[in-house]
Amino acid sequence: MNSKKLKILLSLFALNSVSLYLYFSSHPDHHRHNQSPVYHYSNNLPLSVKPWPILPSYLPWSQNPNVPFRSCEAYFGNGFTQRVDPLKPISETNRKLGAGGGAGWFRCFYSETLRSSICEGGRIRMVPERILMSKGGENLESVIGRGEDEELPNFEAGAFEIEVNDRSRNGKRLVDEKFLNNYVQEGAIDRHTMRGLVDSIRLADATEFTCSEWIEEPTLLVTRYEYANMFHTVTDWYSAYVASRVTGLPNRPHLVFVDGHCETQLEETWRALFSSLNYAKNFSGPVCFRHAILSPLGYETALFKGLTESINCHGASAHDLWQNPDDRKTARLSEFGEMIRAAFDLPLDRHHIPKPISGHNVLFVRREDYLAHPRHGGKVQSRLSNEQQVFDSVKNWASKHLDCKLNIINGLFAHMSMKEQVRAIQDASVIIGAHGAGLTHIVSATPGTVILEIISSEYRRPHFELIAGWKGLEYHPIYLSGSYADPHVVLDKLKSITRSLGC
Repeated sequence: MNSKKLKILLSLFALNSVSLYLYFSSHPDHHRHNQSPVYHYSNNLPLSVKPWPILPSYLPWSQNPNVPFRSCEAYFGNGFTQRVDPLKPISETNRKLGAGGGAGWFRCFYSETLRSSICEGGRIRMVPERILMSKGGENLESVIGRGEDEELPNFEAGAFEIEVNDRSRNGKRLVDEKFLNNYVQEGAIDRHTMRGLVDSIRLADATEFTCSEWIEEPTLLVTRYEYANMFHTVTDWYSAYVASRVTGLPNRPHLVFVDGHCETQLEETWRALFSSLNYAKNFSGPVCFRHAILSPLGYETALFKGLTESINCHGASAHDLWQNPDDRKTARLSEFGEMIRAAFDLPLDRHHIPKPISGHNVLFVRREDYLAHPRHGGKVQSRLSNEQQVFDSVKNWASKHLDCKLNIINGLFAHMSMKEQVRAIQDASVIIGAHGAGLTHIVSATPGTVILEIISSEYRRPHFELIAGWKGLEYHPIYLSGSYADPHVVLDKLKSITRSLGC
């Protein structure tokens, strides 16, 4: 092992040691266990946690109160600089003196840039029967026609409770309307489910705080909306990842969906990213969390907000930013893409390995008909009316290309596992496709990948141009007057791109 690699490993070990110290020193409930824990999850086995992988683009997520407003770090990293404590933990001194206070605790970290909060608390009880929604996690075919309103949670008072050592506070709200308006703002969302969850939290006297199950390790509570759409699910993944890092979790948390959506193919990635997955309504009785983290809605991430507001950030390497910090550059999306690849045990140093003699992969992301959710007819809306013709033209041209070998990959994502999809993205030198949610996978693309997006006149939206820019990837659009693409125009653009790759 050379000295450079040894220094990197020692630096990562030091960062991990510091993060473990900071976590356990800042989460008071992990210093005490007032009752014997009952380890339980859906399989009745002790909970196990997955460690964080070593990510080449990782930069520390430590709290910095001086993160500039609307900077790249404020948008994509730890811009949650304003801390508020609706319920502080009782100190050891006051506990010995018998003083009242919170056995449990709750606090939020607010981002002025994103107008969003990451909240966390200890000794929190969830009462599933007070959450009105469908069970969730069902097989899609078994719930065809079910309405979306049935799947979104309605929280009765006391759906969530926090233990306190003060009977006079029993049954009282944790926060008032002013707190919600300041730190869990509705924004443009008609039904803000995470706000509803926080609003439902009541204080419960210790004598009434009984639990049928305890979860000892940190657990993310997530509510989802457009759970079957790849773009919106990536915003949820990113929000959950950021929440885990901002709160300094020493390992990957467990995950509970506090919604009633049925299971989709995208759960494969949720399970890979986090230590375990369960649905709120699948618990048989009140379940208590030693440490719960509330993940903000995906609508509150920069990935979504960038569609309506200007986020002037450009992707850069973590190494460059470590040596030369720049408010207008970020490595956070590259870090996140590496997290997805690592979750599937895919190699992270691929961009340092010379391309194999087998040539360059040109991945053509296709749009296919498939049943997405209970209210879906199984037909996807065409964004490229002659997609098959364009694909055939590209494949025919590549077969006659003599300068170097080009492998045209037929990206039939609807019929591939999530791991296979991520691997195809990672192995691609060029990614081409019509505007569609499947292109959101470019968050996992490696440095040097080139994106070619074919954009119909009806869907001129900046989703993938933005992601490419935030990752520092080369991006080329082809704008159509309708939904028909001239194969010669596509080939001309592709020839120009392959020449830049040495072909």
